[in-house]
Amino acid sequence: MLKPKLLGDDLPGFEVPSEEKTTENEAKSAKKKNKGSGGFQSMGFSFPVLKGITKRGYKQPTPIQRKTIPLALQGKDVVAMARTGSGKTACFVLPILEKLTSPTSKPMPGKNFRALILSPTRELALQTLKFVRELGKFTGLSSAAILGGESIEQQFSVMSGTAPDIVVATPGRFLHICIEMSLKLDHINTIVFDEADRLFELGFGEQLSEIVARLPSSRQTLLFSATLPKMLVEFARAGLSDPMLIRLDVDWKLPSTLWLGWISVRAELKTAALLLLLDKVLTPQTPQAVVFAATKHHVEYLNLILQKAGISSTYAYSGLDSSARKIALGRFINKKCSVLLVTDVAARGLDLPALDTVINYNFPATPKLFVHRVGRSARAGRAGRAWSLVAADDAAHLLDLQLFLGAALRSPAPADCGPACPSGVWGAMPTAALELRHQDVVAWEKNFSEVEEAARTCSRGWQQYLKWREPASAEGNRRAKLTSTPVLTHPFLVDDGQNAANELVEKIKNYTPKGTILELSTKNDSPQYIAMKAKKKLHGKMVQKTRDNKKLMAEGLLVDGLLDSNKNSKKTKEVVRDENYIPHQASDQHTEAGMAVNFNSGASSAELSLAADSGEAARAHHNQLRWDRKRKKMVHVDPDGGRKMIRTESGGRVPATYKSGRYNEWRKRNAAPQRDDGDDDDDAGHAADAGRKKPVSEFRPHWVKHNERLAKKKAEASSKEFKNKQQIVKERLRKEKLKQRLKFKSKSKNNKKKRK
Repeated sequence: MLKPKLLGDDLPGFEVPSEEKTTENEAKSAKKKNKGSGGFQSMGFSFPVLKGITKRGYKQPTPIQRKTIPLALQGKDVVAMARTGSGKTACFVLPILEKLTSPTSKPMPGKNFRALILSPTRELALQTLKFVRELGKFTGLSSAAILGGESIEQQFSVMSGTAPDIVVATPGRFLHICIEMSLKLDHINTIVFDEADRLFELGFGEQLSEIVARLPSSRQTLLFSATLPKMLVEFARAGLSDPMLIRLDVDWKLPSTLWLGWISVRAELKTAALLLLLDKVLTPQTPQAVVFAATKHHVEYLNLILQKAGISSTYAYSGLDSSARKIALGRFINKKCSVLLVTDVAARGLDLPALDTVINYNFPATPKLFVHRVGRSARAGRAGRAWSLVAADDAAHLLDLQLFLGAALRSPAPADCGPACPSGVWGAMPTAALELRHQDVVAWEKNFSEVEEAARTCSRGWQQYLKWREPASAEGNRRAKLTSTPVLTHPFLVDDGQNAANELVEKIKNYTPKGTILELSTKNDSPQYIAMKAKKKLHGKMVQKTRDNKKLMAEGLLVDGLLDSNKNSKKTKEVVRDENYIPHQASDQHTEAGMAVNFNSGASSAELSLAADSGEAARAHHNQLRWDRKRKKMVHVDPDGGRKMIRTESGGRVPATYKSGRYNEWRKRNAAPQRDDGDDDDDAGHAADAGRKKPVSEFRPHWVKHNERLAKKKAEASSKEFKNKQQIVKERLRKEKLKQRLKFKSKSKNNKKKRK
């Protein structure tokens, strides 16, 4: 008898049984070793699923897979934050395959549609379908794609009869199929929202809510997203039951390879400062940069300015068509241009692994938004730089950001100049070069009408943006008033001949005269001189103490309050509670709250609120809000007045129960039997009939269908044995017509000969 080793198809993680009996201790040690291996074998997959994993070439799971797959196998609802390329597709494909192949979840006859995967785009859906078929090659499960832009009649044939086990679909077309066919989704036990932030960004929120309303309450929901917008958090709270939030925290922590630089500049000189910075940053080693602006008007204005400056650029914002944004991103990825100008809304999910430089033209309103912006650089272990232009109005936001990051602002040091400059330095622009560049910008705005109009629109858009921008904290505003802006040029931008001039400017700035204006050019016996002398004698120590504290705060920018006053302040006496006193809250409530696993608290901390990038979008958002007297806050109002309305694939709004009747016409034309969910025997008969028919491919390009029609016509024309009555009559008429034509030609020739 051959040993099982020689039979083939042996996979890691499945022990080969031997005839020798192992001891109990050896079995325990082997089990412990396999359990701690950390691979796919230790996750408890069945043989067909694990064989597909091995054939696909996967060996070790990624971090997001290690955290997500065990929870998904337990049947829990999961909300996972993962970037593109982190292996999140396997996080939901493998649990679905394992769940559908288990003996406890055998499909009923004709009711084997049990898993649904929703993707935002056709390309991503096809990629997911290919991945499902590769991993599920040995499971015997069927899969199909329901995509917009393809023949809906072909998709009718896929979903009628024996439906596939797993369906990968785009929300618009799938909801259309459900409504037309009156498709019941009672047997779906797993639904996946892939790239959920893009689903909501593309406007599929209504379709997703309608699809979720048709699903059974006992389903398992898996939601994967790169960010958590506010709408997505509300959707997860309503559609998921006790979800588990999984975050790798890679999107909310700055990598150690990211270099930060802060530049203090006046608001009216920001455009000139951007041009100077791009001249310094765009080098053969770092040829590209992404610039973040507040509104779409800033993006269009900066694009015109960069064209005049001779810097190739492209732009993207939320108002652009998706194809135009895709073209702009393609130009930047293929290095056809040097600068990509974007807003926060358009930059969500932007994955540029080779990007080196990020510039914040307008400072972000929240710390999380800053981390989201600069996270486009320094990815996958690469080094990157992030520059931020800080105006006087942005100082409070900058100080709030430093508290969030837990880092200190550094003063410029003349010793560290050029690329050797350390990270986190807050400096200024070289004044002479900045003024020259500003003259060029003013000349372009004066001589070119399109630049002048864009600048005027940009200024009006900025005034509107300030109304809906989130303000800085009160503590940040207080500390910003006590913090002096730097005058020394940033060491990265310093030339060799500027150090002496910068030191002189710093000395002039810090010079404090001994006498006041009342003591200048006056006599010693004048009333003003005598009054100031008495005032100095009375309050001289307090004035000097205040000046010293301000100097200390200028050196250490994050010092909170006056140092000497904190030292001399009296300690408050601690309140001693009686042992019989029963408090309303536990003494360790904060510790318990921090250690608790709560989706609401986790989602609120991971939530990313992006402001609108145009006045129209901001007004549209404001018009959807109404004041709720009971809840004491602004809430969203249903624009349809309680009626169930959905947005069609063409963009129009129709009732959720609207049917065009195309499925009934297709069924009559193809004589397809109508499905009856109430009769299992009929379902079994229909399934058997569908099994006898040749399976129809669920996705074929248009050219394949065209070639099939031509081949069919050619075969029918060449075959003479299987002609029907109509074809025979048509052929006889054609031959008779040809005879009449030849007879007429012969008569005309004879008449011509007679005339001659």
